[in-house]
Amino acid sequence: MASSTATFSLSLPAFSSSTSINSQRRISIFSGKADGKTPLSSSLFGSKICVNEATRTKPISLRSSRVTCSVSSTVLPSALLFDCDGVLVDTEKDGHRISFNDTFNEKELGVTWDVDLYGELLKIGGGKERMTAYFNKTGWPENAPKSEEERKEFIASLHKRKTELFMALIEKKLLPLRPGVAKLIDQALEKGVKVAVCSTSNEKALWELSLPIVSFLLGPERADKIKIFAGDVVPRKKPDPVNIFFTFLAIYILASNTLGVDPSSCVVVEDSAIGLAAAKAAGMKCIVTKSGIIFTQPDEDFLNADAVFDCIGDPPEERFDLTFCGSLLQKQFVS
Repeated sequence: MASSTATFSLSLPAFSSSTSINSQRRISIFSGKADGKTPLSSSLFGSKICVNEATRTKPISLRSSRVTCSVSSTVLPSALLFDCDGVLVDTEKDGHRISFNDTFNEKELGVTWDVDLYGELLKIGGGKERMTAYFNKTGWPENAPKSEEERKEFIASLHKRKTELFMALIEKKLLPLRPGVAKLIDQALEKGVKVAVCSTSNEKALWELSLPIVSFLLGPERADKIKIFAGDVVPRKKPDPVNIFFTFLAIYILASNTLGVDPSSCVVVEDSAIGLAAAKAAGMKCIVTKSGIIFTQPDEDFLNADAVFDCIGDPPEERFDLTFCGSLLQKQFVS
């Protein structure tokens, strides 16, 4: 039977990078902007990517056993790139959703978002947009304003309070890091491997999420050595898979360019099929750590991943380590 080949033409706009330093922490923030100032170099730009569905390599997929690798010499990645939401912390289910509900309760709105409902609402990009769409569909609370302008202010006030409650969860360390995250980062930093957190949120959302996670949950010593990359390369927030893919792709290319490393020497830790596709399109190795029903949907396709696990894991339940990440640069695992 002849194999079917899907061909996609990638044509990305130019991006520029800017750097800002938090006065409290020496954490670098890089934001990709679609302003046409500084183009990012990539062999992908203007070329075509062909994916042969019949020859895709099936990744290794393990749930509970640790993977060890035997290679002729120790090869380590030049950089480890971590997605933020769902990879470092299960932020949406146990953080944002809880904070939304606490805000609704404080304001006596009579609204509760359970896990299944919130999973559906996450298809709408942005917290303010999410609340607006929900109230437009189900009806606005009785104590909500009536005019459109006042409702915008009302939504903004709810979102501000939600963010305050969410930040409190992080500062009190009530949102734990996922198993193995700190271990793998420590292994990388000890070996001189560059570490970065990549967020597809806009820069404001980055400061609300990625920065405090790195600062409070990973600690100041690690935070000083970790760069954070943010991107606002999509003109409007909307649940368009193509837009999300291009944002992920731009951020991963921006990260490798800024860090001064070859994409082929980078290992990305992701939890979504779109993030995986972008990492592979950027020429990077990618490990998927599934994060549950919010970020990792049960029907997502991870066949292009270099490895799939339920988490990174800490000893004695460790799934993989830095040596395993390096081994992916030399061989492709097939289960």
